[in-house]
Amino acid sequence: MPESLTARDVARPSQINFRCGFPRWVSASLVVLSCCSAASDVVAQPPPAPYQSLRIGDPAWSSAYDAAPLRQANGEVIGETKPVMIESSNRGGAGSSTDSNLGDRYDRIDEDIEYVDRLGGLVKRVARIVKPSVIHIEARKVEKKQGRSEAFDEAGAGVMVEIAGSPWILTNRHVIAGAETSEIVIRTEDGRKLRPSKVIADSSTDVAVMKVDAALPLARIGRSNSIDIGDFVIAIGSPFGLSHSVTFGILSARGRRDLTLGSERIELQDFFQTDAAINPGNSGGPLLNMRGEVVAINTAIASSGGGSEGIGFAIPIDMVIRVAEELVRYGKLRRGYLGVTLDPDFQAADSLRTTGSPFGALVKDVRPGSPAHEARLQRGDVILEFDGSSIENDDHLVTLAGLTMINRDVPVVIYRAGQKYRTTMKIAPLN
Repeated sequence: MPESLTARDVARPSQINFRCGFPRWVSASLVVLSCCSAASDVVAQPPPAPYQSLRIGDPAWSSAYDAAPLRQANGEVIGETKPVMIESSNRGGAGSSTDSNLGDRYDRIDEDIEYVDRLGGLVKRVARIVKPSVIHIEARKVEKKQGRSEAFDEAGAGVMVEIAGSPWILTNRHVIAGAETSEIVIRTEDGRKLRPSKVIADSSTDVAVMKVDAALPLARIGRSNSIDIGDFVIAIGSPFGLSHSVTFGILSARGRRDLTLGSERIELQDFFQTDAAINPGNSGGPLLNMRGEVVAINTAIASSGGGSEGIGFAIPIDMVIRVAEELVRYGKLRRGYLGVTLDPDFQAADSLRTTGSPFGALVKDVRPGSPAHEARLQRGDVILEFDGSSIENDDHLVTLAGLTMINRDVPVVIYRAGQKYRTTMKIAPLN
C-alpha cells in the first residue's frame, strides 16, 4: 500500500502538519519553553544504612554499622567482631584487583568519550563553516478569504550555492509563494538585511531560487547518492523564527513518495527522511553531511502537534540542482514526457507475481505519437528499468521521467508476455 500522509491545520494537536514553514498562528517573538520532567511529591530516599555498601572515597563505617558477629548454635561468638569489607577505599593497594578493573573500565570510557568529543567537534566545525551561507527568510503574504484580505508572515530558510555558474539562494517555493518580491526579507548570519532582486519557483517540486545583490559565502554542494541510511546529518534553519539553529540526527529513509504536503500536491517527489529535528521555519534550509556538503533541502514534517516528532522530509540535492538549473536558464522546469498512463494500483506484490521481480510500473495506455509510442510500448507492458534505475512504482517513474533532460535518449527495459525487452525513448517536453 503506498504511503499517504495528509496535511491539515497544525493548530489541531490531533492532526498532522507537513509544512515546516513558519505557521501564521505562532509569533516569532514569543516562544514558550516548558520543562519536560514531571513534578513528583515522592522523594527517593537511600536504603537503610545496614544495606548500604561502602564506596570508594566514603568515610569508614562507624561501629553502629559493624557487621553482626558469627555465632555457633549454642550462642558462643566465633572469633572477634569485625566490619565486613565490601569495597576498599585504598586505591593505591598493590594487590587490589578490584581497583585495577575499575581503573580499566574508566580508561575504556575515556577512550569512548574521545570519539564522542571528536564527533561533537566535527559537528561544531561544520556548523561554523556553513552557517554564514545560510539565510533567514521572512515573507509577508496576503490571502483572500470570503472577500476579505488577510495579511500574515511566514518564515523559512535558504542556502547560498552556485547554480549555472552564478550565486543563487536555494529555498522552498512554499516559503515565498504568495508574497511579492518586495515583501520578502532576507537576513544573513552577520545581521545584514537584504531583499531579493529576482525570484523563480516551480510548484511541481516545491523548489525556488532567489537572486540577491550581495556577496555571501557559497555552501558546498554534495551528491544525493553519497549519503546512505544511518549516516549522520546536520540541519540548519529557522525553527519557530529562531534563525540559524543547528540540529543533528541521521538519515532515516530514502525514496519517500506520494506524500500530501499542505493544500497543494507536489507532483515530483523523492524525499529523504531524517530524524534531525525539523520544525516550522526550517523549510528551505540545508541538510548537510558530515563533510559540510549540502545533500538535501529541508521541506516538511509529519507531526501531530505542529513540531518535530522525529519525522522530517528533505528534497535530495541532485533533484534540487536539476530543477534550479532549469529555473535559472529557462525560467521554468521543462518536464520530461513519456506519453503513458500508468496504473497506480499496481504494487510490488502484483509485479512479483507477473514478472518475478518486485519492481515495475504497469502501462495502462500509450498516447499516439508520444515517445512511448515511438519506442513501441503497448498496453500491459511493465516498465522495469528507466535510465539504469529499477522502477519501484508509478510515482518513481513519473519523477525520473519528469526530471530527465529534454531530447535525451534513455534506455528502457520492459516486461511483455514472459520476456524482457530493451528499447530507447527520446524524452519530449511536457506541454
